[in-house]
Amino acid sequence: MRTLLLSVTFLFALTPPAPSQTSSSSRTPVLVELFTSEGCSSCPPADKLLATLQTSQPVPGANIIVVEEHVDYWDHLGWHDRFSSAKFTERQNLYAPHLHFDDPYTPQMVVDGQSQFLGSDPFKAISSITQAAGSPKITLTLAKPSIEGLHLSSSVSTPAGGATLPKGDLYAILIEPSASTEVQKGENGGRHLNHVSIARSFQHIGNLQDLSRGPIFFKLNAPTDTDPAHLRLIVFAQSPNQGAVQGVTETMTMP
Repeated sequence: MRTLLLSVTFLFALTPPAPSQTSSSSRTPVLVELFTSEGCSSCPPADKLLATLQTSQPVPGANIIVVEEHVDYWDHLGWHDRFSSAKFTERQNLYAPHLHFDDPYTPQMVVDGQSQFLGSDPFKAISSITQAAGSPKITLTLAKPSIEGLHLSSSVSTPAGGATLPKGDLYAILIEPSASTEVQKGENGGRHLNHVSIARSFQHIGNLQDLSRGPIFFKLNAPTDTDPAHLRLIVFAQSPNQGAVQGVTETMTMP
């Protein structure tokens, strides 16, 4: 852990800060996914790195949007991760063919669907995010969500409406901004773990090319153990077969 903190501190010291007048809306959004598990003893340093990327925003020109996706294949090894889902394990496996890894592992970081590496490597994270920030993105705009009970409704659109858009998939994620767990068993037994930007609901909401005809409306169900008004909403467009991320945006769900 000390080595990671020193590496992050040193790396961020070498990275020139973004100008103070640069808002997130004028920077290129970059989606950073972390496949992790509370049952994995090598995951806490990666969880901490993800949090640092989110709060420090160390890459000039990049608006780093992070997501923790908890896989479920650690759950039979002594500790059941309450955030885990087979859906995230499936998503990680679908990355394998074009990101060239044979077996899923944790912690694994994926940047804009185009590069993957050990999730606790701050140097590789900065390098990959810097490269991703140089690629143009399709601008996505989210309508202010409405909430009724555990149900959330919103719509996504693009200023390029009417223009021909490439093929791709649109996904929406409900995000719990932060959480902590006292792990009782498994590799992290006795440890207090902190999480940021945890994916709690992940859903395909449409096709990117359909945005050329106007906004796409969608509904999501929040987990029963959350308050939807305190969740965050991320929507992103991704090339077919879980390829490159073509656009990403986020908003707080609180009215």
